[in-house]
Amino acid sequence: MNKLALLLVVGMIFWMAACGSSAAPSVVTGVTPICLLTSGNIQSGQVLQCTASVTGTGPYETTVTWMASAGTINSIGVFTAPTVTSPQSVTITATSTQTTSVSGSTNVVVAPVNLQSLVVDNGPQPQNFTTFNQAFVTVEVCVPGTQTCQSIDHVLVDTGSSGLRLLSSVLTVPLPQQNDSSGNPLDECHIFTDGYGWGPVSLADVSITGELGPSTLVHVLIPSTSSPPVPASCSSQSMGSNEGDSVAALGANGILGVGVFQQDCGATCTSSNGTIPPIYYDCPASGCNPTFVTLAQQVPNPVSMFMADNNGVLISLPTVPSQGLPNLTGSLIFGIGTQGNNALQSAVVYTVPSSGSNAGQITSIYSGTSYPAFINSGADAFYFLDSATTSLTTCTVPPQDLTWYCPTSLTNLTATNQGTNGNQGTVNFSIGNASTLLSSGNAALDTLGAPLPGEFDWGLPFFFNRVVFTAIENQSTPGGTGPYIAY
Repeated sequence: MNKLALLLVVGMIFWMAACGSSAAPSVVTGVTPICLLTSGNIQSGQVLQCTASVTGTGPYETTVTWMASAGTINSIGVFTAPTVTSPQSVTITATSTQTTSVSGSTNVVVAPVNLQSLVVDNGPQPQNFTTFNQAFVTVEVCVPGTQTCQSIDHVLVDTGSSGLRLLSSVLTVPLPQQNDSSGNPLDECHIFTDGYGWGPVSLADVSITGELGPSTLVHVLIPSTSSPPVPASCSSQSMGSNEGDSVAALGANGILGVGVFQQDCGATCTSSNGTIPPIYYDCPASGCNPTFVTLAQQVPNPVSMFMADNNGVLISLPTVPSQGLPNLTGSLIFGIGTQGNNALQSAVVYTVPSSGSNAGQITSIYSGTSYPAFINSGADAFYFLDSATTSLTTCTVPPQDLTWYCPTSLTNLTATNQGTNGNQGTVNFSIGNASTLLSSGNAALDTLGAPLPGEFDWGLPFFFNRVVFTAIENQSTPGGTGPYIAY
């Protein structure tokens, strides 16, 4: 066959193949971006890897171009979150490079690095008991300097104390126990309003949202049956039982004390005090005895250990109707005046004493009488002794048979709060029928009250529909040097 004939045959074969081909055309039909988070929201400045699933027919291109409505995203889908002062939704879009009219989008919520979601619900074991008016966060603890970590949810936020306390029954990572100046194990006895907590002082890297407190001392609460046994000088300080026995006894997996003091005992537990208080214990094999400790050996307010935003906190919770709500969500924000989301703005500063019998307390004037008072997110009600009205009758509510205020109708009351700086402010609050409120099963109860002689305890209901600041002692803030409360 000559050259011309060969070319004609080859051309005929290609023509026939083309005419008889059934291959599908190259078409891109869809793009789905995927940005997977390991947990929670991404925070300011953090990075997140996004990928795209491209669908179509024929030998289509799977490459895409990326775009983000805020922050930046590079050509391979690595998204860098913007700096935000409140939660912000960012739209991330992937567009087909072959067919630019085909794209897909997904939303990523970016949270400020200093903001932790705060939830009020029925606690970590709602099927076994009912918890109410308790605000919880999630805390991560790690064996110092390692990646051996645990995230612990339902840790109670308490502005009435300082220090992180965790139940040993919940803790799964081996936090090393610390020794005292004698080289013996150091344990602590912490007194609650209705009980006590006993257990070792241990060391952890503490992380809450994007804030890190490296090498922070924490108090691990152990059951009464654990070793070392609870000293009588500890348990005799309280009429209640050991709160560290179980989750049911504490009503939480731990307590995050974010009050106005840097340590949980301060000078009272140091050798500058003439008497050793039954708080910290030297625990050799022969038994535990109270001991002096330095400030550095005490369990600190974990916020004071943060590398930034370490001068205080603010708690923001929404409005709750008088009949209550099943649950609600608010914010725990670290720092005062350190970022755009924690400015004092128009909040009034009420300074509190840093020492003495009224340390950490404001004054509440109610029915013409002045009372030492706490602004205390760890308390579950308005606790005060009413002599201003006979309408606040009391009742006992099972199963605990505790005494509460049970007026026949919603009762509106007024008190005046005053700081040591002379600032005053009126507080309007209401008390409802506790029997009705507690039988509702609602976790957020705005009008719950109970009798308390001799002082005023503004519990979590005070925080609803308010932004409340707690400034740590000796820390500089736009409202002056702590300690103070502001709202």
